[in-house]
Amino acid sequence: MPITLASLTDLAALPFDDIIDVRSPAEFADDHLPGAINLPVLDNDERARVGTIYKQVSPFDARKLGGALVAANAARHLLGPLAARPGGWRPLVHCWRGGMRSGSFATILSSVGWRTETLTGGYKAWRALVVQALYDHPPPAPVVLLDGNTGSAKTELLALMPARGVQVIDLEGLANHRGSLFGAMGPQPPQKLFEGRLAMALAGLDPTRPVLVEAESAKVGNLRLPPPLWQAMTTAPRLAIAAPLEERAAYLTRSYADITDDPARLADTLAALRPYHPADRIAQWQALATTGGFAALAADLVYHHYDPRYRKHRDRATVPVTAIAAPSLAPAALPAVADRLANALHSMTQTKGAA
Repeated sequence: MPITLASLTDLAALPFDDIIDVRSPAEFADDHLPGAINLPVLDNDERARVGTIYKQVSPFDARKLGGALVAANAARHLLGPLAARPGGWRPLVHCWRGGMRSGSFATILSSVGWRTETLTGGYKAWRALVVQALYDHPPPAPVVLLDGNTGSAKTELLALMPARGVQVIDLEGLANHRGSLFGAMGPQPPQKLFEGRLAMALAGLDPTRPVLVEAESAKVGNLRLPPPLWQAMTTAPRLAIAAPLEERAAYLTRSYADITDDPARLADTLAALRPYHPADRIAQWQALATTGGFAALAADLVYHHYDPRYRKHRDRATVPVTAIAAPSLAPAALPAVADRLANALHSMTQTKGAA
C-alpha cells in the first residue's frame, strides 16, 4: 500500500532499504529526498519526447511509447544496479507526484518478489513538507549567531561545537559556499536541494536547546535563506569572536589557499572589487597577489573592505553581543576558543532560563 509522510522526520523511521527516485536525471539533480537513488524510468530526452507526443498527438500514443520505454529502462535497472539485491530487499519507489512512472516500476519490482511500496504524492508531497517547514514556521529551536569579523575562524569553530554538546546548523556547508566574494567552493546545489537539506537539519533539532548558526547575509553565495530563518537570525543574540587583525589575516591565508593557488581566479576576484575601491588600491592588491604577498593582501582586504562593511552592519544591530576573546587563531588554539564559546552559550541559556 502507498506510504504517506506526515512530517520530514517520518522518512528515517520507515523500514525501507532504499528510496528509489524514478524521475529523470534532470528532475533528480534539481532536488531529491535524502539518500534517494536515481533509477529513471524515462531519461531527460525520453520524458520530453513522451510529453510532446501527449500534447501534440494523443495521450494514448504517449502512454504506449512511455510504457515501452519504462519497460526497457526497468529491465536495464534489474540487470544492472539492482542485480545484487537479495530477496528480502524492501524499496520505496516514488516519482514526481506518485503517478504512472512510480506505479509502473513498483509493479515490476513487486512481480520479482520484492516488498515494494510507493510514496503517496511522490516528490511533490515531500517538497510540500519542506516548504511548510521553511516558509510557514520559524526555526524550531532558539537561534544564536556565531559572529565576528571576517577571518575569525567561525566556520572551523562551528565544526568543533557538536563535540561540546552544542547543536549547530552549518549554512555554508549546506550551500557549499563560504559566504563572501572569495567564498566559492565549487558548484552550489540548486535552491530546492539546498532547502531540502536545510529543512532536514532544522527537523533534527532539539527545540529545548539553542542552535548555533554562523552569521550570514540573506544569501549564501547565490542561495537564498528562507525568510523565517533570516528573520530569526537578524534578531538573535550573538557570540562574536574577537581576534587581532594579524591573526585573522594569517587564518585567511591558510583557509583560502585554493584561491591563492589559482592566480587567474584571484586576479578576477580582486577585479570584481573595482566598483568599491580606488584604482590605485586595486592595483596594489593585484601587485601583492602577483608577488605572493598573501598575508599582507588578506590584512589589507580585511582592513579596507570587510571590516568597514561589518561595522556598518553591526552598528545597525540592536541585539545582545557577547565577545569571545581569541588572541590566537592557530589550529592548536581553536579548541580553547571553542570551549569558551560553549561556556558562553551555556551561560546565555541559563541566564535566559532564569529570567
